[in-house]
Amino acid sequence: MIKVVTSEERHTSDRGWIHSEFSFSFADYEDPSNAHFGCLLAHNDNILMPQEGFKKHPHHDLEIVSYVISGTLKHTDSMGTEQLLEAGTVQVMSAGTGVEHSETNPATDEPVRFLQMWFLPSQRMLKPSYAYRKIEESAHLNRLCPVVSAASGPSDESIDEDPLRIAQDVTCYLSKLESGKKLMFPQHEERRTHLFLINGHLEIQCSDGNFNLKPGDAARIRKSCDLQMTSTGSEPAEFVLVDLP
Repeated sequence: MIKVVTSEERHTSDRGWIHSEFSFSFADYEDPSNAHFGCLLAHNDNILMPQEGFKKHPHHDLEIVSYVISGTLKHTDSMGTEQLLEAGTVQVMSAGTGVEHSETNPATDEPVRFLQMWFLPSQRMLKPSYAYRKIEESAHLNRLCPVVSAASGPSDESIDEDPLRIAQDVTCYLSKLESGKKLMFPQHEERRTHLFLINGHLEIQCSDGNFNLKPGDAARIRKSCDLQMTSTGSEPAEFVLVDLP
């Protein structure tokens, strides 16, 4: 079963200093029928203006995954982390027993666009942790590159190639699919799939039919479905695919 959520169906929040598109209930957007998809609680597409940001604020018992699409995002937290995250960087923060952090745009002339996803953890009261990884284009060009996963964490031998660890049975893939190229993703009966198209145009096919996605569109998929994805535009299709229980 596939449900396509178009870009226009998302909730728009524009405060001037930040423009956000919420895929699920968040902040001033309340919709009990659209509160989550499995353990995925939030999927926010943010554009943060230069020299603006979120002041330090608390979180607990959340697994927070961010992906910087363009610009630079500055992250600081109560664990002592201070990091400049360039475009193409994935960040994971486990809030656990409690952490405070801030997210700001240090640039004077360029906005920063970043996706942020919130997941319920597999267990509460974990020790807070933080990690990040720059994803080179070659790593996710015409393939599904696992960037976040519960299955494995960084190893001493190949840190750059291993996905970041998350405290939930979730795998996040990143892909940049060139025009005309295809990928397959075999979904299992008991799993869910959330696919979000960042740029380009993508056709998805399975037993439910064919669906064409444009930038900002998402597909929520349940039950068994061998998903075929084809880049149909003149530009590459960049997307995030999340496999979750």
